[in-house]
Amino acid sequence: MKGRKNAALKFIGCLVLAACFLVAYAGPAPAGEPPLKVGVVLPLTGKLAKFGEIEQKSFLMAAEEINAAGGINGRPVQLIIEDTTGKPDVGRSAIEKLISKDQVLVVGGGYSSSVTWASVAVAQQRKVPFLVNTGSADNITEQGWDYIFRLNPPVSEYPQALHSFLGEKAEIKSVVILHENTLFGQSGSKEFMEQCKAFGLDVLMKEGYEAGAVDFKPLLVKIKSKDPDIIYMISYVMDAALLMRQAKELNLNPRLFVGGGAGFTLPEFQTNAGEASEFVFSATLWTPSVPYPGAREYYDKFFGKYGTPTEYHGAEAYAAMYVIADALKRAPTFTPEGVRAALAETDTMTVFGPVKFISYGKMTQQNKLPTFLVQWIEGRLETVWPKDVATAEPVYPFPPWDKR
Repeated sequence: MKGRKNAALKFIGCLVLAACFLVAYAGPAPAGEPPLKVGVVLPLTGKLAKFGEIEQKSFLMAAEEINAAGGINGRPVQLIIEDTTGKPDVGRSAIEKLISKDQVLVVGGGYSSSVTWASVAVAQQRKVPFLVNTGSADNITEQGWDYIFRLNPPVSEYPQALHSFLGEKAEIKSVVILHENTLFGQSGSKEFMEQCKAFGLDVLMKEGYEAGAVDFKPLLVKIKSKDPDIIYMISYVMDAALLMRQAKELNLNPRLFVGGGAGFTLPEFQTNAGEASEFVFSATLWTPSVPYPGAREYYDKFFGKYGTPTEYHGAEAYAAMYVIADALKRAPTFTPEGVRAALAETDTMTVFGPVKFISYGKMTQQNKLPTFLVQWIEGRLETVWPKDVATAEPVYPFPPWDKR
């Protein structure tokens, strides 16, 4: 009995050691001076773990490449990745630990807007630069904070390609907006409703729901009675898949189903929604066909290394690691203040697009990029708009479920 107990404890110890290695190590690095510590906050457990996983893999892959190429002026990068579990209070504790205990020079990551909002407030207060690469609520870069930078577009800009598509290809008069009741969902739905009104579209209904619901049918029946031309949904992956499965069961047939990014672009959406994913559109911030140097190569490397496709969340994380490395190389001192100064002067190209932090509208230290429209066609996520990056013709209008 004692021997079995010792063996079990040894096995558990090995698992813990392996987990620590995965979280804190970024691959081979040049010998010599101590590593430069970079913190990353991501949801690695909980309902958002799929997003955190794809970003973690991309951060690690980029860091391995940077270290293999000589690191930062001969010094290796050490990633210290903390799990936020997708909860704001855990996110605050995670960044406090990175700053106080680990003494990182800069923090990256930041997935959900609510957790990112909690985390960046700590970073600003502690004067440690934070490069947000996914959290997209507009207000994150509307505070005038000088230690907060954002790589990705704000959620209000996600539908840009959709508006262009509607203007040229689709005859749409009415809209229903569904969103989860989070900072991301509330911010995105509010901005999209205002944009619809500006385009002369009739918003028949805008309604939130609690994430993780198990039955959307009462809500979908209500929508069906409105008979909208387009249903725009801001949802994470499991809700997105369930919404589409139950819409199919109810034979709900707008001219367009469109996701507002987030859960509609992950491979798990197609896996969980099955046939109900077919012909669903989504806003997206990146595809492998974008005309940025290394975009396709990143996609192929990720697939070759991990055996699964990547998409815009992974590209954001991969690019963010290279932006951080670029700032570290230019920093006048290896201090948070020195890295902040270098980030403010960033002007570089990444697989996610050009990165330069500017001020416009209410936003400061915000990168500005175009967005794209994708569609699930024959089980593949195809880029359908704009035309110059399209990999397939869009299927429009949405073919009715009972006529397929």
